Amino acid sequence: MSKTITGFSKLDKEEKTTWLINNFLTDFPDSHSVLNQYLNPNKKLQQLHDEFIENSISNYYLPFAVAPNFTINNKAYVIPMVIEESSVVAAASLVAKFWSKRGGFKAEVLSTTKIGQVHFMYAGAYLNLETYFNSLKPTLLKATESITKNMRKRGGGILDIELRDKTSDLDHYYQLHVTFETKDSMGANFINSCLETIANTFRKDDVEIVMSILSNYIPDCLVKAEVSCDIDDLGENGMEFAKKFYQALQIAQVEPYRAVTHNKGIMNGIDAVVIATGNDFRAVEAGVHAYAAKSGKYKSLSQCTINDGVFKFWIEIPLALGTVGGLTNLHPLSKLSLNLLQNPSAKELMMIVAVAGLAQNFAALKALTTTGIQKGHMKMHLNNILNQLEATKDEKLMLVNSLNNQHITYNSVNKALQQLRVQ
Repeated sequence: MSKTITGFSKLDKEEKTTWLINNFLTDFPDSHSVLNQYLNPNKKLQQLHDEFIENSISNYYLPFAVAPNFTINNKAYVIPMVIEESSVVAAASLVAKFWSKRGGFKAEVLSTTKIGQVHFMYAGAYLNLETYFNSLKPTLLKATESITKNMRKRGGGILDIELRDKTSDLDHYYQLHVTFETKDSMGANFINSCLETIANTFRKDDVEIVMSILSNYIPDCLVKAEVSCDIDDLGENGMEFAKKFYQALQIAQVEPYRAVTHNKGIMNGIDAVVIATGNDFRAVEAGVHAYAAKSGKYKSLSQCTINDGVFKFWIEIPLALGTVGGLTNLHPLSKLSLNLLQNPSAKELMMIVAVAGLAQNFAALKALTTTGIQKGHMKMHLNNILNQLEATKDEKLMLVNSLNNQHITYNSVNKALQQLRVQ
């Protein structure tokens, strides 16, 4: 039987599933039931999910959770989080409560400019190209007016178009560097539509357009979140904790191997909220990690100071987020998430997401510099291990109690379960 197919996308879901089972899932006898059990019984809702992407055959569920007790700029929040990793939501919740008693989180949006570029090749004299661009720039802006009309009504649109000479990096390479304000929209489709119109208008015989596309590197779309308190308010041995915390951050500033894991922990919090609100976590990840390497060396995204008896911890990151358009208007749980966050503007969502990342980072560094990361993580992971071992409800209850404060590993849990079953 052939394992290649023509017209797969034109098959209905059952036909797609049958072909996959016959060709690639012969060693997975339960594949049909597994795929079917994750389909939504609400046909209208399932159709909505199917139309998000092509070749949908089922749904892939992730837990939808909330982290309560966040105070941001003196306003109370419950933050929705979609993530599969044990301990992330619990850690964020604990940190939220910790800082709510110490003034809460402070956050501000520093800038909201987004970038798009028309990349092109030109082998002629730069002065001629510059003259052509300057004469055509008003026409380029006018050509996009039908696209930018509604965005301009909301206070957004194209901020500027620049001609940039990149020939020192690549022979004959130039670009039109376009800056945008997209207000409450993430703006990807809007930006790309503008860029393609600009490219078509700019095109001429000696200008070879290569591509037109937004950039997910947005160093001028920045948000800052921070916490601070007197060192004495950090708890017992506050100064010792603060110094070790500071040292951990300094290590993440100078050691890329540590910085990557450090920043991954930040993204545990950020991605979970980005997904919950229907935003593009891949775009956020790419932009954030590029920003972490903006100095030419990959570094920590967060920073810490200890001055005059005050502990201060903050993060400054680029985030392109939207509260209108895309999945934010389509996915029922995305809409619910935004309602849970009290229908924030894009700027407010930027602040909430940055705070979630900072909270997660604080939790991780606190654990690493005190008890170690595995104690809390494996305690949260215990239930996952028990599920893998197919423990009953009563067995779970007994083992969670008996293994409390013990070092948790898969082998230790399996051994304890087997001992329990022979009693």
